[in-house]
Amino acid sequence: MAMHLRPPTGQWLGISAFVAMLLVITTATMGEALSRAEVQRQTSALAALGKALFFDPSLSASGKMACSSCHEPEHGFGPANDRSVQLGGGDLHQPGLRAVPSLKYLQAVPPFTEHFFESEDEADESIDNGPTGGLTWDGRVDRGGEQAKIPLFSDREMGNRTEADVGRHVLEAGYGKAIADIVGPKAATDPAIAFRMVLKALEVFQQDYRTFYPYSSKYDAVLAGKAELTPQEAKGLELFNAPEKGNCASCHVSQRGNDGTPPQFTDYGLIAIGVPRNRDIPANKDPTFYDLGLCGPLRTDFIGREDYCGLFRTPTLRNVALRKAFFHNGSIHSLQDAVRFYVERETRPEHWYPRKPDGSVDKYDDLPGTAKANINLDPPFDRKQGEAPALTPAETDDVVAFLRTLTDGYDPPR
Repeated sequence: MAMHLRPPTGQWLGISAFVAMLLVITTATMGEALSRAEVQRQTSALAALGKALFFDPSLSASGKMACSSCHEPEHGFGPANDRSVQLGGGDLHQPGLRAVPSLKYLQAVPPFTEHFFESEDEADESIDNGPTGGLTWDGRVDRGGEQAKIPLFSDREMGNRTEADVGRHVLEAGYGKAIADIVGPKAATDPAIAFRMVLKALEVFQQDYRTFYPYSSKYDAVLAGKAELTPQEAKGLELFNAPEKGNCASCHVSQRGNDGTPPQFTDYGLIAIGVPRNRDIPANKDPTFYDLGLCGPLRTDFIGREDYCGLFRTPTLRNVALRKAFFHNGSIHSLQDAVRFYVERETRPEHWYPRKPDGSVDKYDDLPGTAKANINLDPPFDRKQGEAPALTPAETDDVVAFLRTLTDGYDPPR
């Protein structure tokens, strides 16, 4: 049996908020106050509805694409295949623009802010960590329900045109009674109510800690005193943390929080690391097209903010070993290579970027000239071309061995 640790203090806040939200919905719909027991019953029903909807292709215009088509539970709620971007749309042949991220461990992601202040000393909030948070690669939504709208209405994904269309799909698929049991009989035939309940049901389902943030990896067992890292895994953790080596923990935090919460393996910040342009993405065949993350094109409120161009949110590394495409554009296809990129981007750029007509290396080739000024140069990116990478090949293997301990579902020895 897989180990399940109790979720950290404070992470039940999401469910509490949903209970309050549901109380507002139901009282507004039914015109009466509900008891706490009834709200809890309806919240459980909402979670069950969300789970059913997550795996049902009826939500898509084609009737062939479910949330789980791209977010498979057995692959950390990310893609099961190695495509850089997934295919969707009415014919399931329309390629996306970005790699599909995991839906796990999003419960603690803070709302997006341009200025995030955090300090070990809670009395000192003088350090501005810059743009931070949000649930997507570019941080443009903060709630699960808003995130669900993105694939529902994308021509490259589920392809719905209107909210009413989604509501009708759901009612035609037979969910009217389940929705009516939650918010009253009128909902059984009202596409507008059905659509709102789809968003809330999906959001509540993704707050199930046993499914989406179980903290059941080997590393969690080690932190709980129920397992030990192998010598190679322990060496990998040391290299992962060491500022003069991998320095991975500077963004992918590996230590417990001050309140004892398990490490999230992300600081939620948005950062430009200059991964190579992925020429397998059809949109990139246009040499004038650039996916610039925080400054567009999918996020529109910061278009023109040159200091934000090329910034993408740092994902958690939990379950990273289950992935087959890495970074926002899926340009790298092995965990080993993803680690190597960090230590060779500056020291051996010719391994990662194409050459210009004059023979020089076209570094950061997925960014226009002005955005290249935003590239992060913190260690291990602080080394120069021709210098030794911060990690040797053997040390890279050690780090990868450690990263494999972050996969959920570990069964500790008895």
